[in-house]
Amino acid sequence: MVVGVRLNISTEDCKISVATRQWETKLTEIFAASGYTKERSSIVVIGVSIHTAPLEMREKLAIPVAEWPQAISELCALNHIEEAAVLSTCNRMEIYVLALSHHRGVREVTLWMSKRSGIPVSDICKHWFLLYNKDATQHLFEVSAGLDSLVLGEGQILSQVKQVREKLRNGFGMVIPGLFEKAITAGKRARAETGIASGAVSVSSAAVELALTKLPPGSASSATMLVVGAGKMGKLVIKHLVAKGCTRMVVVNRSQERVAAIQEEIPSGVEIIYKPLDEMLACAGEANVIFTSTASETPLFLKEHVESFPLPADARLFVDISVPRNVGSCVAELDSARVCNVDDLKEVVAANKEDRARKAMEAQDIIIEESKKFEAWRDSLQTVPTIKKLRRKTDRIRADSVVKFMSKYGKDMDKKTKEAVEDLTRAMVNKILHGPMKHLRCDDTENRPLPETLENMEALNRMFELELELLEEKIRAKMDQK
Repeated sequence: MVVGVRLNISTEDCKISVATRQWETKLTEIFAASGYTKERSSIVVIGVSIHTAPLEMREKLAIPVAEWPQAISELCALNHIEEAAVLSTCNRMEIYVLALSHHRGVREVTLWMSKRSGIPVSDICKHWFLLYNKDATQHLFEVSAGLDSLVLGEGQILSQVKQVREKLRNGFGMVIPGLFEKAITAGKRARAETGIASGAVSVSSAAVELALTKLPPGSASSATMLVVGAGKMGKLVIKHLVAKGCTRMVVVNRSQERVAAIQEEIPSGVEIIYKPLDEMLACAGEANVIFTSTASETPLFLKEHVESFPLPADARLFVDISVPRNVGSCVAELDSARVCNVDDLKEVVAANKEDRARKAMEAQDIIIEESKKFEAWRDSLQTVPTIKKLRRKTDRIRADSVVKFMSKYGKDMDKKTKEAVEDLTRAMVNKILHGPMKHLRCDDTENRPLPETLENMEALNRMFELELELLEEKIRAKMDQK
């Protein structure tokens, strides 16, 4: 392959049709010299994630959802990019492209990322990951299934992949939209068939899960929940309680502003009652379950405090996820109280992580299966351009021959006879093409292995010299984009 080919064509070359054709010819010669007529376009993913890049870099590279269509248009306008998609979340920024040349395509996309973010190319390259074709496909399917997330199986990423697919519905190609469509299928199957999304994997979610298992059957919805502390851990406890169906809870915190901010993120219909810190003990006396997550260096609840509370019908449950502990160890001595701390939760988290790791291995089988389906679908698309070009070339030869025939013998022909000549020549071409077309079909009408169909396609490309015409089609598409 020839490398380092530079393309220096002024915009004046494209002002008139003759110059445009010269531009096409020159571009075709350059691409042909680079071996593009022999290579299938490559699927490439260029990205950074929470696993590879610091937050500061991800922030600069991030692309808001509203700007995805514009970013896709800009990427598709690059010389070696046919199709593109952007997946940008708080944990990752990934660009998927269909590239005429994966080397030049990667270079163009990386320069585009650098120009847009202000980050030098060298810095991007230190933190990026770069995957091609089957590896790129498998990566997206793993992302969609939640296998590349910090929390295995988390569901938000699947919704974000669906967002990308929606942005690609308006004429952004065929291969990349198809890739995201199949990724959604893989993500849904992985969750439905392995249960990877179930079970707690964080301290906050484990605390809620453990608390609900300790409550009497059917009492979770009516239990009075108290959350002491509205910091990061407390906020997560509140969100997990809401996710489990809790619609009313009391939150004790030093300031009301933080609780109000949490309320804005919670769906309507959920009642969060703020209480100041000096009312904590009174609130605890009315609660069935008390979650504590403050930075206090001394216990907030001691034995004498809990002894003074009204006796509950069932032992009051304290779930202490603070370090140092907010609930004194002496509280566990009381018959009216049950205490769980971080050490108790670790077993729940570890057990769920182990379970999810097992389910992740099961999900990999699904991803491999769906990846093979996508590759087969993508392979089947290869015959479509060949079919179109073969028909176009043979019809061009037929039309040229008819013109020559008419110039010599058509002067004395009436309109009906001329139409008969057109119909006859078209019918002849169709009959000649029937056999080749039959061996290019990838639908259910022909029970032929795909490798055999692709061999037939390559043979026809050679015999009818279609490779250059297929390339010209790509060049023309790039010109239309510009």
